[in-house]
Amino acid sequence: MPFDNLFQAQLDKLKEEGNYRIFAELERKCGSFPTVQNHGEGADDVTVWCSNDYLGMGQHPNVVDAMVEAVKAHGTGAGGTRNIGGTARHHVALEAELADLHGKEAALLFTSGYVSNWAALSTLGSRLPNAVILSDALNHASMIEGIRHAKCDRVIWKHNDPEDLDRKLAALPANATKIVAFESVYSMDGDIAPIEEILDVCEKHGAMSYIDEVHAVGMYGPRGGGVAEERGLMDRITLIEGTLGKAFGCVGGYVTGSAAMVDFLRSFASGFIFTTALPPAVAAAAAASIAHLKQSAAERDAQKRQVAKLRAKLDAAGIPHIDNPSHIIPVMIKDPVKCRQLSDILMDQYGIYVQPINYPTVPKGTERLRFTPGPLHTDADIDKLVSALKQLWQQCAIAHAVA
Repeated sequence: MPFDNLFQAQLDKLKEEGNYRIFAELERKCGSFPTVQNHGEGADDVTVWCSNDYLGMGQHPNVVDAMVEAVKAHGTGAGGTRNIGGTARHHVALEAELADLHGKEAALLFTSGYVSNWAALSTLGSRLPNAVILSDALNHASMIEGIRHAKCDRVIWKHNDPEDLDRKLAALPANATKIVAFESVYSMDGDIAPIEEILDVCEKHGAMSYIDEVHAVGMYGPRGGGVAEERGLMDRITLIEGTLGKAFGCVGGYVTGSAAMVDFLRSFASGFIFTTALPPAVAAAAAASIAHLKQSAAERDAQKRQVAKLRAKLDAAGIPHIDNPSHIIPVMIKDPVKCRQLSDILMDQYGIYVQPINYPTVPKGTERLRFTPGPLHTDADIDKLVSALKQLWQQCAIAHAVA
């Protein structure tokens, strides 16, 4: 059987549709981010505009030193699952740091934010009696996959629409265990959920609230606890899920909540039980990053300033972008081929790296360039980006695609 022919046929179709993904080979250098070395075609040094290392904590001296010291003390790996290899003291310390960050009794580490969503939702849905998961229509793929794997009843409610959620909760049987899953900051459009109104509906119907704060932890709230902290709502949420791989500059995912719920997930979630634990050095670095951002607002304040500057300059240049209250600035192209072409030109001719966001990450016809300004982007970086976009807009007549 010519299996490679079957594989290639689907790859060729993906290329024809303009949705084939090409990875840029970039080398991050400590101390120079957001400038990185490009090992592909185009400029040798490029400025990254789409990183999820939102605050540059991946190169912060406290974080780097914590990881290096832990590697020297404990080696590079965890030695297996936490059941087999043992729980490192750095795991325990990081979980305590995370529980404190969100004002919860306990926390549990996973190997990524994807895994924490998948494992937590699948375990809750499959093991709680008569479970029904009510999922926001624009939830992340990791949440969708967890809900599918739960094999329980599921209901989709309109994006950020508490009234629709209310109607759908009211229609469920009285004996249902209701779990409402949603995000705080939605990563592609950059909009923020009406968390308080959603929690009002959850409490009205006795539903568990499950919030994904992966694009908010570290960046919102006085200690970086996320949008729920910023709005004083953490104590009303049953489960807060987050990541260590974005604003905290490391890798890994986690959930926080009551001691009983966390122990339940520790005991039954296969995505935790059967996966090699995070290396202790990663846990040490993440704990250092969280501890720093709990007491330092400098990075968050600088990021907010640069986000505001970029939005203002895009407006002045006539470059349309989605208006939202978050740090994410999506510039809509609405054509996968043009989106790829613009990305390539920015990289090759201007030394600007922004990855095109095409299907299946976003629906077809909503292709975009997604910019994430950070505190380490200079005013000169912003001016160069806007100047390049303005030139390309005029050359390519992109305005017709985004009207």
